[in-house]
Parts: sequence; C-alpha cells; structure tokens
Amino acid sequence: MRLLTLAAAFFCLLSCGDSATASTNSAVNDVDGNLANAESPDIRITIKNADVDGALLVGQFMDQQYRADSAQVDGQTITFQRDEPYPQGHYYAYLPNGSGIQFLISEDQTFTMDVDFRDVVGTMKVEGSVDNELLYEALAFEGNLQPRFQDLNNRRNAATPGTPAYEALADERRALVNERQTYLEGLFAKAPRSLFTAFKRAGQNPELKDLKLPDGSPDEQSQVADFRYHFWDDVNLDDPRLLRTPVIKNKLKRYIKELTPQNADSLIAGIDRLMARTGYDGKDFEYFANWITLQYQPGESTVMDAEAVHVYMIKNYFTPERAVWSDSMNIYGLQQRAETMAYSLIGQKAPDITVPGLDGQGKRLYDLKKPYIAVFMFNPECDHCIEQTPKLTSLYPQLRNELDIYAIALDTEDDKWRNFVKAYRLQDFTNVFDPTNRSIYKTFYVDNTPELYLIGPDRKIVAKNLKVSQLAEAIALDKAK
Repeated sequence: MRLLTLAAAFFCLLSCGDSATASTNSAVNDVDGNLANAESPDIRITIKNADVDGALLVGQFMDQQYRADSAQVDGQTITFQRDEPYPQGHYYAYLPNGSGIQFLISEDQTFTMDVDFRDVVGTMKVEGSVDNELLYEALAFEGNLQPRFQDLNNRRNAATPGTPAYEALADERRALVNERQTYLEGLFAKAPRSLFTAFKRAGQNPELKDLKLPDGSPDEQSQVADFRYHFWDDVNLDDPRLLRTPVIKNKLKRYIKELTPQNADSLIAGIDRLMARTGYDGKDFEYFANWITLQYQPGESTVMDAEAVHVYMIKNYFTPERAVWSDSMNIYGLQQRAETMAYSLIGQKAPDITVPGLDGQGKRLYDLKKPYIAVFMFNPECDHCIEQTPKLTSLYPQLRNELDIYAIALDTEDDKWRNFVKAYRLQDFTNVFDPTNRSIYKTFYVDNTPELYLIGPDRKIVAKNLKVSQLAEAIALDKAK
C-alpha cells in the first residue's frame, strides 16, 4: 500500500522548477537571459544520400529533451527559421528514420551545414558558425584517435601489469591523451568564449594521477578520490548555456552515482562540495538540488541509508532562503516530511514507542528482550502485506531465539486488525494497533506497507525497507561487524 501520496505531489511540483514544462517554448526561453545578443535563426542543413521528408529540432534543458521547432523542407535541405531566437545550447535535427545530426546554436543563428549522410562527421561542411566548424573538427580528430586508443587498450589488456612492456604502453597512452588535449587546446584558443569551448571543456575529465602506495603499487582509492575532487574543475557553472547541453546531466549522474561511494556520509560530503561550487544560487543549484533529492527519496534507491541523504537535502537545500523556485507551502510540506523521516534513519536509536495491544494494554517496544527486534508495519487489506506476512510467520521459528517481532497495524479498523492477527497466526508476535496513530506519530517512517525495520542489540536501527527474505541476512551482517 502506498502512503503519503501528497508528498509525491510536492515533488512533481518542485522537480527542476520550470523545467518540468520544458516541452513548451515559454518554459525554455527564460534561462538567465541567454538570448540577449542572439539573432533570429536561419539554419539550413543540406543532406545528401538520405530521405528528407521532414525534421524536428530537438533541444535539451537540464535532464529533459524537448521539441523546439519543426523544419521547412525544400528538396534535400531542411530549414529551421523563425523570428524568435532559439535558446543557446546543443541540438539535434532528427529525421523521420530516427537518426539525427548534432550541432550547437549560439548567438550567431544564421549558418549552413552541408553533409553526406553516409559519413556525417567526415563530410560535414559548415559556413557561418565558428561553433559548429570547431565542433566537427573536434569530432573528426577524436574519431581518428579512437582506433589508436583501442589498439593501445587491447595491447595493455594482453600485457602483464608491472612489467616494462606494460609501463611502456601506459606511457604511450599518456602521450596519446596529451596529443588529444593539445589539439583541443588549440581549438579552444581560436574561440575562447564560444559555446563550443565551454561545452567541450566541461566534458573533459581531469587527469588520473599516477599515485602510488608505499610498496609502489597503484593507490587506486586515492586516484579516484583525486579524480572526483577535480571532476568539476573545467565546468563553468555560471554559464547558463551548458544547462542546454548533455554535459551537466551526464557529469552530475557520474559524479553522484559512480564516483561517490554510495553511503550517506560520502554522498553528503560530495554533495556539499558540489553545491558550494554553485554559490547556492541559479539554475544549476536548482537542478542539482532537485535531481539529487529525487534520486534518494524512499523507493528510488537501493542505498540502504538513502533516506539520510534525502532528509539532509531537504533540510539544507529546500529552505525558504535557498529554494527560491518553489512556494512556501511546498517547502513547508517537504520540511514536515523530512522531519518525520528523520526519526528513523539507519544508525540512530530506534524510537521507543508504546502502542495498545490485543488486551488493550500498552506494549512498549523496548520491553522486548531478545537481541534483535523486527518492527513489521502492515495494513490488513494490503495485497503485499497479505503476501509477505505468511513468509514472516514461516521464517520466525528459525530466528525466534534472537528475534522479537513488533507488529504494528496501520490505517485500519480494530476488528479487521484482530481478524488478520488470527487468520495469519501472528500470536507469537507482539501485536499492536492505535486507531488514533498518536502512539506512532513521528516515529517509524512508512512509505509503503508492509514496512520492515530491524533494530539491533544496542537498539539502534540496523536496516529498513527490508523484504522478509532479507531479514536473516541483515541479522547475520550486523553480527559480523
């Protein structure tokens, strides 16, 4: 059973501010005034060796793609033309067959492209756009480098690490990386303030430093930490044009999901470092705050303590002073939700609750004496609860020497609760139900039922959002610490 649907509605309203409606021109033309010096567009693309029945101009805003315009078609030439300038960024001309031609739109929006569709990069000819001349120069150069990189990688994979041959190949690869960077720097110098340069620089990765452990072997942990620390060095977060390219979305996803260890402490440290780079203001800050918060909301992440990240994001970045894209009611709702969730995060003391039992007397959680306590929250009419409860009763005899089960019925009626306890033979559990919910208000956070928490011998929360099949393993992992 899904609970707290109102909170989900809040996030639909908050997600990326006005980018939630990025499919309309009105929503995509207002980013920090980046149209101030742009001209009315007249973009003509002549395509040889392809059926040209039409085309769409597709742009990107934050993590969403949107249809910006439709092309006029004259023979083999498609034209994007209108009075109002297009927002500056990275675009594709998508053809009916699903293929596309990428290009940049900056202040100069009158240019032509001529291409043979059998080899787009190799045959591209651009007139009137320095950005796209440089873009296709870079694409052609990098395309020529790829076979050399692949050959080097194949030879390194066949070599033995630590041998002279392996080190020689590593040196050869570093030389190739330097060749690539030197070439790109030459392109950047031709147009240092161009969209191409900002876009291409932002997409570069920092150098992977050759850090060693005392025994001379690679210090991979320090290498990754240094790589992560410098990952955003070449990204100008004051340049609104970059939000209309794939680079910000791709870097954010890699930084958070791949480069940062997936535990709450590491994530929070990495997030704070990134947020500080935004100055806690602007569209980048808004996008980062929304995207990260949504990634770690309940049910969206397999990270065990994801809710700690979610709560931290709301408490620190969805405040009236910082979340200026939202209204006070949305912020209040999110803060209330985070406050409720904060009572039951992994690693902190479990709430000590007392809830009426089958005899009408209060049953205190902390009166249970076995080393581990499972708090099982269910609704008698919930399909998943009906499915999971027999599994819990079948498992319990194997764990009863070290586990008590505190079973809390939610959002139901007294007779339905009692009938459920009897029908599913829960007599070995401590069964409780409070129709007023006062006993469990702001205690254990429940997003879906059934909800299963595990409390350890020190009465701290060991695990949450467990399936019944994971309960024994969670106990074993805690005992092994």
